[in-house]
Amino acid sequence: MLVSAKEMLTKAKQGKYAVGQFNINNLEWTKAILLTAQECNSPVILGVSEGAGKYMCGYKTVVGMVNGMIEELGITVPVALHLDHGSYDGCMKCIEAGFSSIMFDGSHYPIDENVAKTSELVKICAEKGMSLEAEVGSIGGEEDGVVGAGECADPDECKSIADLGVTMLAAGIGNIHGKYPENWKGLSFETLAAVQEKTGEMPLVLHGGTGIPEEMIKKAISLGVAKINVNTECQLSFAAATRAYIEAGKDLSGKGFDPRKLLAPGTEAIKATVKEKMELFGSVNKA
Repeated sequence: MLVSAKEMLTKAKQGKYAVGQFNINNLEWTKAILLTAQECNSPVILGVSEGAGKYMCGYKTVVGMVNGMIEELGITVPVALHLDHGSYDGCMKCIEAGFSSIMFDGSHYPIDENVAKTSELVKICAEKGMSLEAEVGSIGGEEDGVVGAGECADPDECKSIADLGVTMLAAGIGNIHGKYPENWKGLSFETLAAVQEKTGEMPLVLHGGTGIPEEMIKKAISLGVAKINVNTECQLSFAAATRAYIEAGKDLSGKGFDPRKLLAPGTEAIKATVKEKMELFGSVNKA
């Protein structure tokens, strides 16, 4: 049964660890992440971008698959199903489809409009027992066609959004989606500390967790980050393992072309990546 991310993130913030949001792209991804969470006895957040939702034939399909897997695989750790970088319309569709958590990304709106739309979603999520993530200051890199340079959020704007009653807040601190360029300046811990000071108990979210050095991740967690999003890293490890299988010619021998065999090494690679991240974030045995 899906749960809101509120309780798992409140515990994480108090316990100085973070829960990973791992984005799902298909059946293999979902299965790999759920099995690893169960094996590590860790709470987990399954992230679905609007593009991935469309690719997987809509949000109802995703909800059906995830609920079915939780039941069939006997998953007992807390699992939240979360819309990542949702538009206002996307949020409404996921609320209707049965997601347990949504992110409204109003960072590209003027702050007043971001506040108005977020306020409306706060009410709906409260009624339905769902968690709501908001964003201030765009996260750099590319996420479903939205490109940003990794700017830093204004701590006062963060406070005005946090005060609306959202569950968690994603504040831009120089982080970006995708691979980090060589000239990346690193995370702005000054911004993070200032945001944390203004928002108090609110769990903070770090987007673009792929490629941030481990020491920086640990420092961010010590400064109030309780949710870290990982997507690209799982995609890269899946692709590398699939490439190795094909380059070794394994798809040409016996029944090696069977998709269940062809996709198995990539699925195992996702599991290994997720486990490594759960250990780094400190969420192992926190279910």
